[in-house]
This record gives sequence, structure tokens and C-alpha cells, in this order.
Amino acid sequence: MKNSLLSAEYIIKTFVSGDTKLEVLKGVSFTIRHGEIAVLTGASGSGKSTLLNILAGIETLDSGKVYLEEEDLTSLADKSMAERRNRDIGFVFQFHHLLEDFTVLENVMMPALILGTERGLARRKALELLEEVGLENRSGHKPAEISGGEAQRVAVARALVNEPKMILADEPTGNLDRANGEKLVELLSKLNREHRASFLIATHNEELLEGSRRFKLIDGKIIEN
Repeated sequence: MKNSLLSAEYIIKTFVSGDTKLEVLKGVSFTIRHGEIAVLTGASGSGKSTLLNILAGIETLDSGKVYLEEEDLTSLADKSMAERRNRDIGFVFQFHHLLEDFTVLENVMMPALILGTERGLARRKALELLEEVGLENRSGHKPAEISGGEAQRVAVARALVNEPKMILADEPTGNLDRANGEKLVELLSKLNREHRASFLIATHNEELLEGSRRFKLIDGKIIEN
């Protein structure tokens, strides 16, 4: 599709436990366009996290295809997929997954260093992002020394440090109070406008980012609102 960045084509995913089979995704297809911010809703347990993990190449699918621009991500070997993910797909987890032994600044720098960015440049980019998310004064703190809302903003900065084309965010406001959740949503909208990365945000909150393009997972299938 013209102007498409990320495309899912008939994704099927089944989990097996003993004699029980649970088909979580039953032929999911949709497209995210360049520069847009979209919302994926659905009840808890509907498969939102599974779908995001598949899109990022973190989890395998049973059948179907995932394309980033023209490249079939499902055809890539594990190492190639990890490299492509680090370069072009940022991921924000519900539980921020910051590395506790490293400072806020080092956490944000980490994906850039893995990519092979020169340390001085990685540090400058990380500091610029921390300033954008309002945490430049927390750069030397460890994750245990900052609040939950601050930790999630650090995770957003980390996701952006390699200037990815696509950001996938899994319930980014799920563990925040209402005020901090609203601040994070405002920040994501601002970063979408300024960095022109596309965002797909999974949430059970039907009111989140009203007015954005919306998809809903119901009984393993996507409905576009």
C-alpha cells in the first residue's frame, strides 16, 4: 500500500498447553502509515502484547507476514532481525525494563552503543533526548532512584535514540496514575510530530488519544474504527 511503513498480513498465532489450543490471533491484517500515530485497543488478554511482540520480531508467528516498508521481516534470521529491530523499531514496554545497574543516561545510550554508534555521539544523542522528555537532571540517577512516570519517559527516550522509523508501545500508561499517564500521552504525541516516527500504541483505555486512527482486537481479529 502506498505510504505504508509497517504491514501485517494475515497473522495467525496459536498457543498450545497440553491438549488445549488457544488461537489468539486469527488472521490479523492492517497497515501503519509513515509518520502516523495509531492506537490498538482490546480487552486484557485479547492478544495486543502478542501482536506487538510479533511485529517487533520478539515472538514468532504461526503463519502470515510482517513487512517494514518493502522488507519481509518474517524471512529474516534471528541475528538479522535483532539488528533491524535495534535500528528501525523502538519498543516501549509496560514495565519499562530499565537496567538497574546502569544510570538513566547509560540506559538511553545502550541501543545506540549496540548499533555501533561512537560513544561520544551516543552520549550526546541520549542527553538531547533526556532533555526533550524533561529528565536531563536525572541522567546520573539509577532507575531505583526515579519515579515510575520518570522511568517510563526514560524508556521512551531509549526507544528513540537510534531514530527508528517505528515505535511500538505496549500499555505505556498501564502502570501510571492518571496525571502521569496523561503527561506521557502528551509527550508521545509531541515526539510523533517532532521526530516523524510512526507510533502504534497498545492500550485497554478506549479514551486514549481520541481522534487518532484506531484498531481494535476482538476475538483474534482486527476491526478498524
